[in-house]
Amino acid sequence: MRLIDEPMQGLKVIGLQVHGDARGFFVERYHRQKLADIGIDAEFVQDNHSRSAPNILRGLHYQHTPPQGKLVGVTRGRVLDVAVDIRPHSPTYGKHHAVELSGENGVLFWIPAGFAHGFAVLGDEPADMLYKVSGLYDPQGEGGIRYDDPDLAIDWGIRDPLISARDQGLISFADYRANPAPWKGSN
Repeated sequence: MRLIDEPMQGLKVIGLQVHGDARGFFVERYHRQKLADIGIDAEFVQDNHSRSAPNILRGLHYQHTPPQGKLVGVTRGRVLDVAVDIRPHSPTYGKHHAVELSGENGVLFWIPAGFAHGFAVLGDEPADMLYKVSGLYDPQGEGGIRYDDPDLAIDWGIRDPLISARDQGLISFADYRANPAPWKGSN
């Protein structure tokens, strides 16, 4: 594992060493000490796996109570994975960073608590996403911001995405700024 980029305080893009040949490949997706060596010392409490069809867009979601960080990777397909800084006192508040994750590129994205997260499936193949989380899911402590908010100006890389009714009903970033999440600590 190697640190490729730290685009904002807390965000980390991590490169994995993929060993491959004509038979297939092997990759180490999680190694506690190697992650700690590059500044990710979270205690992960749950692994999640999701599959999304082509042209699906999910997000932007966050969880403030308990704070939840995510270590995200893709094992099949391609996604544009986006993190938006929603920490009110951060110098990059309201800024976003996007990373392409795929089953081929061996890249992970660490998104700590204090960021909203979303992704869009690129190409014609479904995408399988694996992610470790540092806080258990609590519906009382979750929230979301609209994926198409003009203040965020995110280029998702797809046209006419398929969006859930829940995600279409999320609040604007202006509404979030007026009543930000009560961030306590970080994971």
